[in-house]
Amino acid sequence: MRVTVKQEHLARGLDIVSRAVSSRSTLPILGNILLATDGGRLRLSATNLEIGINCWIGARVDDEGATTVPARLFTDLVKSLPPDQVSLEYVERNKTLNLRCMRDEAHIKGIDAADFPTVPTYEENGGLQLDADTFRQMVEQVSFAAAVDDSRPILTGVSAKFEPNKLTLAATDGFRLSVRTAELEHGLAQPLNVIIPARALAELARIAADQEEPIAVSIARNRNQILFHLANVDLVSQLIDGNFPDYNQIVPKSHNTRAVVDTRAFLAAAKRAALFARDGANIIRVKLEPGEGSELGQMTVSAVSTEYGDNVSQVDAAIEGQSLEIAFNAKYLQDALSVMDAQQVNVEMGTPSSPGVFKPPSGDFTHIVMPMHISR
Repeated sequence: MRVTVKQEHLARGLDIVSRAVSSRSTLPILGNILLATDGGRLRLSATNLEIGINCWIGARVDDEGATTVPARLFTDLVKSLPPDQVSLEYVERNKTLNLRCMRDEAHIKGIDAADFPTVPTYEENGGLQLDADTFRQMVEQVSFAAAVDDSRPILTGVSAKFEPNKLTLAATDGFRLSVRTAELEHGLAQPLNVIIPARALAELARIAADQEEPIAVSIARNRNQILFHLANVDLVSQLIDGNFPDYNQIVPKSHNTRAVVDTRAFLAAAKRAALFARDGANIIRVKLEPGEGSELGQMTVSAVSTEYGDNVSQVDAAIEGQSLEIAFNAKYLQDALSVMDAQQVNVEMGTPSSPGVFKPPSGDFTHIVMPMHISR
């Protein structure tokens, strides 16, 4: 293999695929990145056997070939190089990749590319097309609510329900639930439910930050893998086997108190209260009091620290129903408001011991947070 690439293109490609490199595997090859010529371009691949990423970058290919090199060493080296042409030549005889850039030269020992696991690539097979901006927002509003520990593997994933004209993503860790829906111009002919690891979707959102073209999605026939195709990047992920909880049973069907409040003002008040809540049980209290007649009501956000004091913020809100005080985990409340992409948020409460419901006026996103117990 002998190719020449631009340093900035190679560095960006390595940054994309390196997130799929295994850090704790007993297989040394999984700590490497595959470099292979492919149709006049250079393909970079990495996998930890759960997530795999392919990235293609422009290159001048003089000789075809492939090899694998240590991911961390190669990535750090390339990022440190000056912004110029990088020449890569793999010498089969001693399994070494020779790198040259201006006055720098390095020789990196690799592992044979034949030992590298296959990372599937996208094939034009009538897959689903998703608007990049919409799908990225859906992932950002849902994936953070998935569980981070593996005690219940199902909850580390995001439920994806594909319908003929709609896609629904949902995630829960048992303390909160995020559900986001979006209309599809061309969905699947038959409804399909899969569970995608939240980490894979978070990586997809990161990679697709500048993506403008639609994201193509295809699911393996045996339903054990899902593949996302972006401009010059493919991300493939194993699917989680099992049944996702019926989250529709968690969503409250009614409420006694409803408030419409400015999202930024509510979030700012929650952040101030969180400064005091973090030294205790991380409890933030939210009190809703309807106004008299046509007057606006008052939302009071507060927290108490036994060591440092307390904080109280008042926010005007349109409140209907009964007066109510409820407590939430400070982090969960901030997380919910941070992904609320709307100027106002609707807050619905039943009782101090029932879940709080947060959703934008559009109604396409619902976030539910379980309350915390507070002593009277």
